[in-house]
Order: sequence, then structure tokens, then C-alpha cells
Amino acid sequence: MLTFIGLGLFDEKDISLKGLEAIARSNRVYAEFYTSRLMGTTLEKMEDLYNKKIELLSREEVEQCPSWLYHAKNEDVVFLTGGDTMISTTHVDLRLRAMEMGISTKLVHGSSISSAVCGLTGLQNYRFGKAVTVPHPYTSGRGRTVISETPYDTIIQNLEHGLHTLVFLDIDKEKGYMTMNQALHLLLQVEAKRSIKILQNRIAVGIARAGSDSPVVAADHIQSLKDFDLGAPLHILVIPADTHFVEAEALVQLAHAPTSILEAHK
Repeated sequence: MLTFIGLGLFDEKDISLKGLEAIARSNRVYAEFYTSRLMGTTLEKMEDLYNKKIELLSREEVEQCPSWLYHAKNEDVVFLTGGDTMISTTHVDLRLRAMEMGISTKLVHGSSISSAVCGLTGLQNYRFGKAVTVPHPYTSGRGRTVISETPYDTIIQNLEHGLHTLVFLDIDKEKGYMTMNQALHLLLQVEAKRSIKILQNRIAVGIARAGSDSPVVAADHIQSLKDFDLGAPLHILVIPADTHFVEAEALVQLAHAPTSILEAHK
């Protein structure tokens, strides 16, 4: 049996009782923290609370040749991830591979940033379009710095349909955790390259350390927000479409957005 357990948003205490029970029954516990991680804890704290040794897996050990997966044929194996367990396509692929091997699978869900942003900002969940990830720039074979333009295109497409965009920020082993500021600067660079001005005058919302006792939520025009200090990671970004009056009021009250966004609803 292979049980996927979502650990929630911030620390080792976010896990559900069902998750704790599954860990207690397990023979082996594995975890990956390259798609997301709990910034409010350490592996040692997790092991102390869960009373199990946790083996941390690399991206390669999960995606390429998961030899550890064979243990689940005859043992109870747990696979831990940040957030909700099936948000990442990597985990869906792993589950399908396990099923092809004849391994039974089970899911224990955890809180997800995809729903947490709605509570933190007041933006309505049914108004979100396709989510996107802003990756770190990379160096091409010719030595040029390349910025992906796909995130920008997705945001514009969502805006054209009146939909908000949840923007995940890259986590890279060498380059670290992307900040909201880096993401906004990259998006504005794409816009400048195209000589257009769609995003720079729009409102955006930055969120830091969701799930902690003191998350930071800040909304402002992108030109101003790009230099706002959210503090320590993890950060996530939302680009809202034109807001409903309740959403606009929530952004003012919950995220300190400029009151000018209420003018359109008078």
C-alpha cells in the first residue's frame, strides 16, 4: 500500500489526524520537498512529532527511477508532500506508476495554498482561471539569459476572460525560493519587451508564509508592489481580474489595497 499524505501549509502540526494515523501504521516514510515545503519546521521536528524516521527523496528519486516504490508492494509505505498531496502533476504521475505496478494507493488530503489564498485575500475561488508558475530565468546554449513568457501569456488570457490568476513561484535547488518581487520584475520585463502596458497599472496581491500565525497579505498596483518587502518565503502571487464589489472591499480590508479600487463599484 502506498499512502500519499498532504502535510498542509506551514509546519509539522498542519497534518491531519488521518495522516498521523497512517504514518503510525506505516513501515516506511518518504518525503519530497522540491515541489513545495513547510517553511515553519524541520525534518527533525517532523520526525519527533510523527515518531518515524523520514527519508527525504530528491527529484530524480521521485520522477526518474523510484526504486523505493517497490517496497510498497509488500509493505505500508507513506509518501509526504507539502500542501495537498495531488496538486502537483508529479504526484499524480507517481500514483499512476504505482497502480501500474499493482500497488494499492490511498490519499490523505491536506490544506492547499490554492484554497488558502481565497480565505486570505477574499477573492472568490470560482473566479480563478488557469494557474501558472514563474520559473527562474535560465542561460541558453548561446549564453543568453532567457525569461519564460508563458506565465505572462496565461495571465493575459485569464484577464481577457475575467478570471484571476494564481501565480506559483519557482523553487530551485541552486537559485532558491523565488520572491514575489522577482516574479513581478520578470513579468514586467516581458511586458516591456513587447512594448505594451497591461500589467503595470493593475492590482496584484502578494502573500507570504500562508498557514503561519502571522501571514503577510499585501495588495497594490504592480509598479508599487514589486518593491514591497513580504519578508521570508514562501511567497505566492495573485493577479486579480476586475473584482466584484465584495472582493474589492475584502482586498482593502484584508490586504490593505488602495481604496481607489472601490471607485469602480460606486
